[in-house]
Amino acid sequence: MDKNKLEALRQRFGKAEANDVHDPEFRKVVDLLFTGKGRRAKPYEGISTFLDAPMRPDAAKSGDFTGIDIPLIGVPMDLGVTHRPGSRLGPRAVRQIERIGPYHEVHRIVPIAEFGVVDIGDVPMRSRFSLEESHEDIEAFYRPIAEAGLRPVTIGGDHSISYPILKALGAKQPLGMIHIDAHCDTSAPFEGSRFHHGGPFRQAVLDGVLDPERVIQIGIRGNAEFLWEFSYASGMTIIHAEEFHRLGVDATIAKMRDVVGNGPTYISFDVDSLDPAFAPGTGTPEVGGLSSRETMALLRGAAGLDIVGGDVVEVAPQYDATTNTAQAGAQMLFEIVSLVALALRKTGGR
Repeated sequence: MDKNKLEALRQRFGKAEANDVHDPEFRKVVDLLFTGKGRRAKPYEGISTFLDAPMRPDAAKSGDFTGIDIPLIGVPMDLGVTHRPGSRLGPRAVRQIERIGPYHEVHRIVPIAEFGVVDIGDVPMRSRFSLEESHEDIEAFYRPIAEAGLRPVTIGGDHSISYPILKALGAKQPLGMIHIDAHCDTSAPFEGSRFHHGGPFRQAVLDGVLDPERVIQIGIRGNAEFLWEFSYASGMTIIHAEEFHRLGVDATIAKMRDVVGNGPTYISFDVDSLDPAFAPGTGTPEVGGLSSRETMALLRGAAGLDIVGGDVVEVAPQYDATTNTAQAGAQMLFEIVSLVALALRKTGGR
């Protein structure tokens, strides 16, 4: 080893403390995590928030969004499920996950240091029994957020919550969507209800807030294919799980970017898109799904697109003995937050 190089390393790092960091991106992380010389905040103490973000639970009620660019929101509601319930506990489970972020090593960004990433709590809902009223409450909660030009990222809850969120965010201009899921969720009403978790995107298209020709659905599989006629008829692009595995990640990303283009785009990630080997804790598991690594690569492939918000849904912790599913959900939350931060960086903050 070169002796001069060794001596230089000794001079620079021989007596360094944990928070003696010089790289400007790494420095942002150190300034967030270290509370004193060589002292890092314990991840297991204090109140759990999404991604350890600061919490402002009164922001939505007061209408004061000062300093907030990316609100993180929990929607603990699963009245729209057609199989196993439990995703109402998803936001709480994901808040408990530690050691996600704050630095994104691929995008080289620290979202929480660069923008106002804030946990603003859960959507308050009037009734634990009424699906229709809950959807009204969700839409009402998101409308002022949309009007303020913020880009919310949500943890559900079942997938029906995406419908009222899209109604708020797409009120002025229909959105495109990157939808990663085992199911297209464009089916007809069931048993008198059109608001269930199997049909939010049909309703969003019919309401004019989602542009089907700018929607791509990735990872689709299972025995519910006969329910997804609307996806084909409306012009959505569907990539089934088996097709994805033939195409590969890079070709799928290229197709994804071509479909959504440069317009405002929403990301909806259902944890059942992952194979149950990676995410057993969900209401409608389907074998033969994506891996966590493949899904992270897909999401990272959306860097530079105009991502205006997103959601992670269907984490049901009572079926999640190892917390793998909540861990995957928290990681995908961070991936979406990072994409929104990159979009904000590109547009100058709004």
